[in-house]
Amino acid sequence: MDRSQKADAVAQLNATFNEVGVVVITRNLGMTVAQSTELRTKVREAGASYKVAKNRLAKLAIADTDYVGIGDFLTGPTAIATSVDPVAAAKAVVEFAKTTDKIEIVGGAMGSQVLNADGVKALASMPSLDELRAKLIGLVQAPATKIAQLSTAPAAKLARVFGAYAAKDAA
Repeated sequence: MDRSQKADAVAQLNATFNEVGVVVITRNLGMTVAQSTELRTKVREAGASYKVAKNRLAKLAIADTDYVGIGDFLTGPTAIATSVDPVAAAKAVVEFAKTTDKIEIVGGAMGSQVLNADGVKALASMPSLDELRAKLIGLVQAPATKIAQLSTAPAAKLARVFGAYAAKDAA
């Protein structure tokens, strides 16, 4: 990798760090190509990205961002998972880490808040942004549904009473 390629890599990483909501640092402990491909697929499906970057270049890229605190995590064979959704990257990596011992969660950050491995796992246990939106819509729609049910209930009761009288008279 020559100087211009390194400068481009640092610029791309810096742009990524300025756009994302969460960064998760993992340590790869001899993952096979198939396992790495599976992890990248799961992370991509979650709406996040997973990239192996040179630690020195990653440290240069975080210099002017909120993620300066994760520089200590960038030692050894590491990879970086990022996502705009504060939960997506953490959830995908933690789920994959449960299936294999070839990946270790080192830590991460959510904005300027540095998280250790337990913090990343706690973040992964939270509902994702889409799940929260679905719950919020459900809560907003519930009162309207209940009002509709209450307004139609008296009419339904009257219809059942008239139906019972009609059946009684027919018998």
